[in-house]
Amino acid sequence: MSTPAGVTTFRRAWDDLAPVGRDGCGAGYRRFAWTRTDHTLRQWFAGEAAARGLDLVVDRAGNQWAWWGDPDARPGVVTGSHLDSVPGGGAFDGPLGVVSAFAALDVLRERGVRPARPLGLACFADEEGARFGVACAGSRLLTGVLDADRARALRDADGTTLADALRTAGRDPSTLGPDREALARVGAFVELHVEQGRGLVHAGVPVGVGRMVWPHGRWRVDLRGEANHAGTTPLADRHDPMLDLAAFVRQVRDVAVAAGALATVGKVRVEPNGVNAIPSQVTAWLDVRAEDERRVREALTALAAWAPVEESWTPVTWFDADLADEVASTLGGPGLPARGTGRVPLLGTGAGHDAGILAAAGVPTAMLFVRNPTGVSHAPAESADEADCLAGVDALATTLAHLLTRDAT
Repeated sequence: MSTPAGVTTFRRAWDDLAPVGRDGCGAGYRRFAWTRTDHTLRQWFAGEAAARGLDLVVDRAGNQWAWWGDPDARPGVVTGSHLDSVPGGGAFDGPLGVVSAFAALDVLRERGVRPARPLGLACFADEEGARFGVACAGSRLLTGVLDADRARALRDADGTTLADALRTAGRDPSTLGPDREALARVGAFVELHVEQGRGLVHAGVPVGVGRMVWPHGRWRVDLRGEANHAGTTPLADRHDPMLDLAAFVRQVRDVAVAAGALATVGKVRVEPNGVNAIPSQVTAWLDVRAEDERRVREALTALAAWAPVEESWTPVTWFDADLADEVASTLGGPGLPARGTGRVPLLGTGAGHDAGILAAAGVPTAMLFVRNPTGVSHAPAESADEADCLAGVDALATTLAHLLTRDAT
């Protein structure tokens, strides 16, 4: 279990973040990238780094890095996650990994760990993509997967471009782009995250190790109609794209069932969005995921008549097998079904993560998951017991200590 330093840090940091982004959001959170709320969260991260004497660096993609030791002397071990949220999101997705990173660092210092490599704490920008529509935008920009010109032109629901949002936040959008120097400082990355499912509940353990991220993507579908008056236009004379939307959503569900995939229409924009007006256009966003790419492509093929436009795609991403086994062994032994049960389950995930983007870029990467008793995520019911969170801090600190000192001479 975590030492007193870890417990104290976790509780204080969790209390600090609890009220941020709650305004007008009921029980959930609204922490969108490059907003005033996001600025508050970035200031909090910078303050935690300064309080520990860490060197804070912001890369060309807007990601924050706090370093213990000199990462330019030797690539380091990095941990962290993100602080942004989906609309009405839960408290744990992202922040748990950032808070646990600071808590784990305090545990390492309390234990007197003397690292042979620098330790970095990361806070990635716009992981959820809730405002501009591209998930893991910060890590995609960092690694060059997301083109900088395309990123600058992305628009939110109000029509604000990412470039304009960056200017409002005091950043120069012309500097946006890949940052090879920042990426080269990451010798290994370990991300702790709340589990977005009930695998650990069924396993009866508080912490598991990630082994892969399912292939997944987002597509945009534009449904065009004819604007007209709701009170004077006969039903037979209407071209109402909302009817097309209803047919599309129904077909998405049927296609997903047939393909053995998960498919969701979770975001819709209606123009002009008036109560007494027949819409001129409806734009819908489609999210499709599955355990293998074939099932995703099968679903997309079945929906081809709707002309979906790809906005992001992430192929199946395997975390570094040697690193995953090393982490699991450090924590008490891995347990894949094919290899019998063990104390540390190895899990796949249908959710995207910055860890997956770094893994695809060639960074040795691992993930730790903390048990979520409800299994709910991206909603207020997302949760984790404090005891499990602290077990996660302890597992992260143990993992980092192993990775930071294994090359010591």
